Order: sequence, then C-alpha cells, then structure tokens
Amino acid sequence: MAGQLGITYRAAWLLEQKLRRAMVDPNRDPLDGVIEIDQTEMPFHDLEEPGKPLKEGKIIVIGAVEVRDKTTGKAQKPKALGAKYLDTLSGRCRMEVIPSNEKPNIHAFIKANIAPGATLVCDGHASYTGLVGYRHDPRIVGNMAAHIPLRWIHRVFALLKRWGLGTYHGFRREHIDTYLNEFVFRYNRRYYRHVSFETILGLSADHAPMSYWEIIQRDNPRKGRPVNRKSPRQRKTQEGVQIDGTGPKKRCPKADDGHNGSEA
Repeated sequence: MAGQLGITYRAAWLLEQKLRRAMVDPNRDPLDGVIEIDQTEMPFHDLEEPGKPLKEGKIIVIGAVEVRDKTTGKAQKPKALGAKYLDTLSGRCRMEVIPSNEKPNIHAFIKANIAPGATLVCDGHASYTGLVGYRHDPRIVGNMAAHIPLRWIHRVFALLKRWGLGTYHGFRREHIDTYLNEFVFRYNRRYYRHVSFETILGLSADHAPMSYWEIIQRDNPRKGRPVNRKSPRQRKTQEGVQIDGTGPKKRCPKADDGHNGSEA
C-alpha cells in the first residue's frame, strides 16, 4: 500500500489500522440458529525476543460460525441432541482473543455475539456449562480429530491460521483483534465481494475519527504544547500577484515600470 499510494510505511500502517477498526458494524445482528463454537491456539511473534521460534507463544482465539442449510442457504433448523448436521454450509462467523478458557471469558463472548435461544454445538468443555438462555448440544471429541464433530468452525480456524502465517508471517499480541476483525469481515462477505468496498466505505464514514496515539494506546507527547506555526511560503502567481497564505496582495504600480516595487 505504501508503494502504490506513494506514502510512508507509517502512514500506510495507520490507514490500514483505521480501516480494520471500521470493519466492525456496531449495529450488526448477532449469530442465530445452530452455532458451532470452539477455541484454538494461534502462534505469535514476540517482539521482545525476536530470536525465538514462532511457536514459542500462543494466543487463545474463540470463534463461532453459523451452520446453514446447503439447499436453501438459510439458517439450519435445530435437530435432536447429538444428531449430525449433514449437507450444510458455513454462514457468518465471529472471533475474539480471550485471556484464558475460563467460564467468564467464554460466557461474555457468547452473550455479546450469539442471540439467546441459539443452539450451541461445542466440544463439551466445562466452561460452556451454566450458561442460561442457550440450547447446548455438546460433542465429545475424545480421540478423534476435532474437525470431524465440529466441521465448520475448524475449517474457519484453518483458514485463519494459513492467512496469518502466509500473509503476515505470524500475528503479534498487539492489535490482534483488529486483524481478526479483518478476517471476519472478509469471510462473511466471501460470496459478495463486489459490495465489500461499498460496505467498508459506509462503515468508515459512520465511525468517529481515531488518531495514531489512540490506536497504539499511548498519550500524545505533543498534547497541550503550544504549536509554533512557521511563516507561510511566499510565492508569486503568473500575473505577478504575491500570495503569502493570508490572501493575494497587489503589487506597487512602480513594479509595472520595471522597478523593484514593494507591496502596496
């Protein structure tokens, strides 16, 4: 982007960060119907210890994805507990970084992103128990591969990991949620790419401006300092009118006779 727009890397990075933060619609509808939900671990780069391998650290990411009927493309109707959902498609998804797999973190994600009454198809983790208002349909993974009972959420996780390793060569802890927002925005519009550009323009126009210091979560060291304005550059137009930033000024009539006239 810096090369295509002819701007510095810092300006291009700031522009991308602002766009990623604008990819979240504050009025978006929560996930509904049958939802597959699970957690995964993402390897990350540690900038403080750059010499260590990529897999030295892990980021816990929780994700949820809608299960839709393959024929109609609409939300899948819930079945009996333990029944298999065949001939399905994946719908919208949500992702977020959580500090641990404890109940408060998982319950907060579910309440913020999934509509009450939805059917949660999970792996039977103990942290999902005790959540009121949702229908639980746990699938005991055991010794089998996790993508067999939870097909769509692990396909989303596989795409996320390949995207992170191939495009960004590993995520960093800082700003990780903004990159998840970008992935969710692109995944949810994978069938409607022609409207993605218009959507992000509309969302960007509705969001409040955000400065560089707000993005990196640091105080602006120049805030509160008096601004020393430099004197504007003075130049002359082709007609001989001098412009100094405060408006055009007429030349002295003597300047028309070939003399070095001063400003009138």
